[in-house]
Amino acid sequence: MPEVNREINIQRIEHKKLLIAKPLADFIQQQVLPETGISADHFWSALSDAATKFMPRNKALLAKRDELQQQINDWHKGHQDERFSAQCYQEFLTSIGYIEPAAPDFTISTLNVDQEISHLAGPQLVVPVMNARYALNATNARWGSLYDALYGSDIIPYLEREGKNENLSKGLCHTRAKKVITYAKTFLDSTAPLAHGTYDQITSFSVDEEGLSFVLANGDLTRLADISQFVGYQGQVDCPKVLLLKNNGLHIEIQIDRKSQIGALDNAGICDVFMEAALTCIQDCEDSIAAVDTEDKIQVYKNWLGLMKGDLQDAFVKNGKAQVRTLANDRHYVSPLGEKFSLSGRSLLLIRNVGHLMTTDAVLSCHQNSSGEELPEGILDAFVTSLIALHDLNVNQSKSTDCKASNSRAGSIYIVKPKMHGSAEVAFTCDLFSCVEQALGLATHTIKIGLMDEERRTSVNLTQCLYQARERIAFINTGFMDRTGDEIHTSIAAGIMVPKEAMKQQAWIKAYEEGNVQQGLSAGIKGKGQIGKGMWPIPDKMANMMTQKIAHLHAGANCAWVPSPTAAVLHAMHYHQVNVKAVQQEILTKQSQLSDTRLAELLTIPLKQTKVLTETDIQQELSNNIQGILGYVVRWVELGIGCSKVPDINDVGLMEDRATLRISCQHVANWLMHDVITTTQIRQTMETMAIVVDKQNISVIGYKPMSDDFELSLAFNAAFELITKGAEQPSGYTEPLLHHYRRKAKHKQSVLS
Repeated sequence: MPEVNREINIQRIEHKKLLIAKPLADFIQQQVLPETGISADHFWSALSDAATKFMPRNKALLAKRDELQQQINDWHKGHQDERFSAQCYQEFLTSIGYIEPAAPDFTISTLNVDQEISHLAGPQLVVPVMNARYALNATNARWGSLYDALYGSDIIPYLEREGKNENLSKGLCHTRAKKVITYAKTFLDSTAPLAHGTYDQITSFSVDEEGLSFVLANGDLTRLADISQFVGYQGQVDCPKVLLLKNNGLHIEIQIDRKSQIGALDNAGICDVFMEAALTCIQDCEDSIAAVDTEDKIQVYKNWLGLMKGDLQDAFVKNGKAQVRTLANDRHYVSPLGEKFSLSGRSLLLIRNVGHLMTTDAVLSCHQNSSGEELPEGILDAFVTSLIALHDLNVNQSKSTDCKASNSRAGSIYIVKPKMHGSAEVAFTCDLFSCVEQALGLATHTIKIGLMDEERRTSVNLTQCLYQARERIAFINTGFMDRTGDEIHTSIAAGIMVPKEAMKQQAWIKAYEEGNVQQGLSAGIKGKGQIGKGMWPIPDKMANMMTQKIAHLHAGANCAWVPSPTAAVLHAMHYHQVNVKAVQQEILTKQSQLSDTRLAELLTIPLKQTKVLTETDIQQELSNNIQGILGYVVRWVELGIGCSKVPDINDVGLMEDRATLRISCQHVANWLMHDVITTTQIRQTMETMAIVVDKQNISVIGYKPMSDDFELSLAFNAAFELITKGAEQPSGYTEPLLHHYRRKAKHKQSVLS
């Protein structure tokens, strides 16, 4: 791991055994602590005590990772001349403690979980909390326009010219708009069908004592086939402005305005269909951001504070007009019985803390080391993000209504914890959360844990991990990219890995995806928490997403990640088509334990078999990997962008974060270790691909071309080290080197300015 570039000139405040960066101390004192009932002395004293207690455990857990990795590397090197024996390999992993003893019988018993997590199924967004506008957009994506999503995506194929005589004065193509209307009404026909007739035959609506009534073009009256699907409205009973329907727990608004541009095109005056979309949103402090110092951490915490207090806003200019983005209001309706009620206008927010690996110089812990030892960043995140969440809990305790600060109505804090290896690390996190609860005066198990099943040792021991978190667990998921990165790194010494694209067809993937769902359900997570699936990576290919991502629901996942609010609206249609509760119940009736067969599949190393890789195959794979690495790293290091749509080698925009970087770096490092490629070949390919990446980013403000001077380019050198030193990086993680070079870039920028 590179040496830490500590902020040497930053002023610090001493409290007990802590040296706290003054900007952080001021932020906590002036902006966070007021109205929490917590004093600065109490907070920092509690953190100091926690540092003394948990830092040694944190170090021991990281040392255990390194110890196991070295033992696995040595085993593979010592058995290279033998025919691989899956049984011997499994026995070896058991003997070193990589495969843990079975957990006692248990059932997940998490309490006080919000309905969006415990009982509903829907899309989930993950957003960099460091970017205020993105954080607001994602939070407000609880509701979105189906008409806009269809009109602006490739769900309805674009024609070169959709009509010669269209009125385009306001940028609207009437032909395309009518296709959108037809598509949406077909969706309504299948989701909330009429007793007879179809939605395109409706001319008017009304609400009466029996519920919702429709008038068809032929004069007939009809109702919903299932009248219970009508749950509310806005406006007058004889001329409603909004009709609220419900299916599979999700709401749909039919909005009516005959005078609007779109409503004028519709016989019934329907101007839009609004979908309840992103039920939940993970505000991310980890893989999708580039937070490397005190300044960055304060921005992360400041935006989270704004979300929890309900006052976050962001001013920006769009299409030449100044705009201010704020949190959405709740939505108000009248029930068929005449009773007023509201629905949240915002996604339920979870906060993803960092993992156990990285430390932060925002807080130093002084024990025997007089200069201070950096605090594990995960410990600081747990304390500060929970402290900030008190603002939300206090609002709910005051029973305030229609408040933008209202997040968890169940009175819980949801922390997603990434990159944990095995049950001991999960137990550590649960103990840390207990410590935070005690420090903040919270009831036991107020803090719920989201367990990201993205490391091989966790997948192998998932039931044991769930056992440790059985009273806190509210979320588990699978993440293909990080999981693949760890798959490669764990077995990096075993041999040559298959090409990256072929990973999706390997035996371990199916066992991993199925095992996560089945073990979660077997442990009793149904009705207690979410089972999630990974990200759709191609934001501009929504038609492909709609054909492929429904598989996540059929697999038993009640949430899955999407890359944008638009994608959330479109993916929401899947949850009307598939009843996830029924799917999960069906899975529960089948064998749900990790069988010996599945464990063997999970431990099947994705090594290249008999197919010979030609020089062309090798170079193509190398070029694809390196172009992606450079395209992401240059934005991370030079611009501080942790997640964005990065053009691939074919100029297709892909959502990239540290997880995608991890797999690419580890794959190239594996091929380098086993002499498939050389360091010289890597360097030559990097120089060629840097020119490609520079051209792709020519219009990006502040971009620094790598090809101007390869030797001086921090991004280029960071990417080179991520590859050539990939095998020695802890668990194959990219954070240490990225942080090192990003700090260098920030220092260089500050000197020049």
